[in-house]
Amino acid sequence: MKIINSLSLLILSMLALSCGGDSEDTTSEYSLELNPNSTEFKLGDNLQVHLNASAGKKIDSVVYYLGNTRLEKTDKGDLNYTFQNEKLGRWPLRAKIYSNANMEQVEQEITLYNNVAPVTYTYEVINSYPHATDAYTQGLEFYNGQLYESTGHYGQSSLRKVDLETGEVLQSIEVPSNYFAEGITIINDKIYQLTWKEGVGFIYDVNSFEKLGEFAYHQSNEGWGLTHNENYMFKSDGTENIWLLDPETQAEKSFIQTVTNRTIATQLNELEWIDGKIYANTYQKNGVAIINPENGAIEGVINFDGLKERLNNASSLDPVNDVLNGIAYNSATGKLYVTGKNWDTLFEVEIKEK
Repeated sequence: MKIINSLSLLILSMLALSCGGDSEDTTSEYSLELNPNSTEFKLGDNLQVHLNASAGKKIDSVVYYLGNTRLEKTDKGDLNYTFQNEKLGRWPLRAKIYSNANMEQVEQEITLYNNVAPVTYTYEVINSYPHATDAYTQGLEFYNGQLYESTGHYGQSSLRKVDLETGEVLQSIEVPSNYFAEGITIINDKIYQLTWKEGVGFIYDVNSFEKLGEFAYHQSNEGWGLTHNENYMFKSDGTENIWLLDPETQAEKSFIQTVTNRTIATQLNELEWIDGKIYANTYQKNGVAIINPENGAIEGVINFDGLKERLNNASSLDPVNDVLNGIAYNSATGKLYVTGKNWDTLFEVEIKEK
């Protein structure tokens, strides 16, 4: 046994020596020097980058990227760039350096904020409607004038068609008890429903509620909220990321990060597409963010303080979990509705700048 062990060690040593010439040197011969000496910027700011190179290193050209977005190509290596329409958030500032037909890469993480503070909005209650108190609302959406709702909790999750005026559940299907249902959106007579931690979504026929299939999501953290426009499905996952999904395959193509002029926002939950913007509940808060889908800028915040106090069952609700969640916009009427988890009321609201 000792002989075998010694022989094995000898072979491993010889292999290590023979491969020594191919080992990768992880020490870069390049570095980025930022001016101003900061890693935080806003749209409109000017960024100057000096590329430091080891003695004798020739630079043919350098291409700079912010994340995967190409910024500029330079011949001498240095960058002078003004941020304009880039995606906001934390991104690697990456330099691809071309020298003698070789390419090396060096990067530095920076944070890009919006240059304008969010506009603050308040609300006026126009009408109130009954809402089922056993509905732990996760998703809420109108389709062809009809209201649909997804409810959560393990063993209590469901998909429902609901009468707006009475709150009556007109049609429903239970989700298997090992799944915690989350947000929904409806495209071309198909309902897409997320689950929380299970990494899978369900597809239903909007008329029969027959399950047509499933889809997986692997890059995003969890399943939270879901909405869509004519080009993409948008999915929140509890982080600052909102993912852009292919509506045909549900594959995660890219993401935006939700950012104000000072902070990166997380915990964005139920989503709704309204007039070219993404509206997003902030979990356990009374605010709804209005998000630019191109760059992630939070352009407005709706303050719904006081809405929960209008409920008839407010005193019996869990203050931690039974919170504002559920935004539904009826594009045919231009009316906006909000509710919360296990709330007894669905509110039609009008949004006003504060």
